[in-house]
Amino acid sequence: MAEDTDAVEAMARILPPHCRVTRMSDGALIADWKRTRFLGMAAADVQKLAEGSPEERAELITVLVRARCATGRRKKHADAGVGLWLRGVHLLIRTIGFGRVLRLLSLAAPAYHRADLPSAQEALRLKRAVQTHSRRSWFVNGDCKSEAVTAFVLLRRYGLQAALHVGVREHPFALHAWTTSAGLSIPDADPRGHAFTPVLSIDCGGP
Repeated sequence: MAEDTDAVEAMARILPPHCRVTRMSDGALIADWKRTRFLGMAAADVQKLAEGSPEERAELITVLVRARCATGRRKKHADAGVGLWLRGVHLLIRTIGFGRVLRLLSLAAPAYHRADLPSAQEALRLKRAVQTHSRRSWFVNGDCKSEAVTAFVLLRRYGLQAALHVGVREHPFALHAWTTSAGLSIPDADPRGHAFTPVLSIDCGGP
């Protein structure tokens, strides 16, 4: 029963807001309220979305995208676009504060977007772009909070898994933020070799 529930929850995460999924005895029922229609899904296919291989998941998601019941992956931003996001995020943090920006993440990176496993190459490309723009900008000036939030939002909007962490170090006291994806941290989780203990982690678009 728990496995069935987990599978349906995994399926719900890739659906847009106007679609709702309900567990049935032989699978799941998707209610598309925008187009006033219902689509059935076999139990085996629902389970594949939760525990299947990347190839199996991709095949099923393609079917849902064609039926307009899932969000397709968005195109990657060009490096110049990464710079615009970075400066915009930094300005927002300076204007309303880091804590309030974290509460707005559900708007910028909705939890219902697909969350496929990213490749190390994709995450590394974004990391280089974010850090290059951050270090070249006198306005951002290597701010870890801006880099972490920008990376998290862009990865989620690409349809990739990501988690944003806020950590603390006691001696001397300091705060640090970073986003993890595909085994990489943006920016580094331990700058200059200093380890930070995570006190907050966000992986579903909000704290």
